[in-house]
Amino acid sequence: MRTDYCGELTRENLGKEVKLYGWVNKARDLGGVVFFDLRDISGLVQVVVRPDSPLYETATQLRAEYCLEVSGKVILRENPNLNIKTGEIEINPSNIVILNKSLPLPIDAKSNDEMKLKYRYLDLRRLELQEIFKTKARIVSVVRRYLEENQFIDCETPILAKSTPEGARDYLVPSRIFKGEFFALPQSPQVMKQLLMVAGFDRYYQIAKCFRDEDLRADRQPEFSQIDIETSFLNQDEILTILEGMFKVLWKEILNLDLETPFKRLEWKDAMRLYGSDKPDTRFKMELEHYNELFSKVDSPLFNEKNIVGIRLIDGNREFSRKKIDSLIEYAKKYGAENLLYLKKTDGQIGGSIIKLLTDDMINELALKENELLLLTSHKNYLKACTIMGALRVKLASDLGLYSDKDYDFKWVVNFPLFELADDGSITSSHHPFTRPLDSDKDKILSNPLDVYSAAYDLVCQGYEVGGGSLRIYDSEVQQNVFKTLNISEEQQKEKFGYLFDAMTYGCPPHGGCAFGLERLTMILVHSTNIRDVVLFPKTTSSQDLMLDSPNPVDLSQLEEVSIKINQ
Repeated sequence: MRTDYCGELTRENLGKEVKLYGWVNKARDLGGVVFFDLRDISGLVQVVVRPDSPLYETATQLRAEYCLEVSGKVILRENPNLNIKTGEIEINPSNIVILNKSLPLPIDAKSNDEMKLKYRYLDLRRLELQEIFKTKARIVSVVRRYLEENQFIDCETPILAKSTPEGARDYLVPSRIFKGEFFALPQSPQVMKQLLMVAGFDRYYQIAKCFRDEDLRADRQPEFSQIDIETSFLNQDEILTILEGMFKVLWKEILNLDLETPFKRLEWKDAMRLYGSDKPDTRFKMELEHYNELFSKVDSPLFNEKNIVGIRLIDGNREFSRKKIDSLIEYAKKYGAENLLYLKKTDGQIGGSIIKLLTDDMINELALKENELLLLTSHKNYLKACTIMGALRVKLASDLGLYSDKDYDFKWVVNFPLFELADDGSITSSHHPFTRPLDSDKDKILSNPLDVYSAAYDLVCQGYEVGGGSLRIYDSEVQQNVFKTLNISEEQQKEKFGYLFDAMTYGCPPHGGCAFGLERLTMILVHSTNIRDVVLFPKTTSSQDLMLDSPNPVDLSQLEEVSIKINQ
């Protein structure tokens, strides 16, 4: 049918007879001459119809988004537009066929997000969105090629799987045959890929579909894709080297940028201490400072038995009025701050919310510079104090424009705690219950679990966790001790993970891997801040599909087939 794509024509095609297909991007009548831009997935080309043309009457009927077939000759454009690839040429048509008319579109660039999601198939006609999905497809292609060149095998694991505790709520699928029993959609293929290592597959990968029923945010959707990777008989350094090679190739082929490898590594303890985050944005410095010793000299409920963490802003006094500081206080409260204190130096004088509590010696020890602003918070929980100031650090850097979205500072954050305390005081896994503890900490799993660190690693860039992984437990005794600490009874272990324990008794190899969020990775490469931009048919923050109008009620007969009754 077509001879060429609209956006690929250049002056090298002058004189060529072409047949094009696409949509009218914009039509305009200028002094009796009809101009319209024909658009397909490759871009735009201008078509010009003059009054003496037998096609003139047809051309005057054209409206935006009419679907057309256009035949004609490529000629030089009288008024070139050098901002687009096809800007030096235009089409002199010999035939125009209206394949389908279009009603006026219910959305435009100014429409709200809900309308754009409702008419997503129309919103996706935007060339900038189509470019994003071309890039996403290229990412997958590059990843597949790199991994297969490194002896990884593409394996497809089940979508209908078993419900296992992995951190978020499962999406459940009722069984029609086994009444009252359910499949679960996989939160990740974690257990399956470990079983593949037991099976001897050695190096596995998959572009895996994952499902998590959890609260959404700008970088999270209920269904997403993972670049899922697992290996056997490799140590952590060897695994990270392979993964760094993949990112080096990705950034070169997608952005033509040379990443420096190996990536820097940052201990989890240091990430929290310096940046207040386990996914620190290190494109700007502004490290956290700790003042426990200094403020222990002050007898005040603000500081007694508290952890005091601060941030310094050079010239911050000029940037931040009292009103702005008050807004920062409200922001910090969202992260659990009990207070946000400040000191500032102006014209050689130091003032602020706690100046009356400090002695001259303490003020001198702080060594504030002219126009410097020091923000502080105090909290009994050390990690909480760090997290509060870490969140504030990121906001301040954004408000002050201290970084570019084209800065790429990759880091591995390593040696995470194996366990953490939940809000109810129970012990939970920091990552997942199959993460291997450091060899030096294995003996503390039952006696001092919160002092156990793991062979876990997250790749961080621009304040995003691009992906994470770990070495896995391959000793059944260690795995059982982890489950005991998580208060998973032997009966529950057998019920939920009996097959994994069985597999471990048949020569389970040392293994480890990693998973990278494809959508989050695409967001970084296309400079987007919202995951919906990189999902073809995304859900809202309340997990609704406005285009399909789902979730939605189903016929009672369908529910009866799977023995489910809805409680009103």
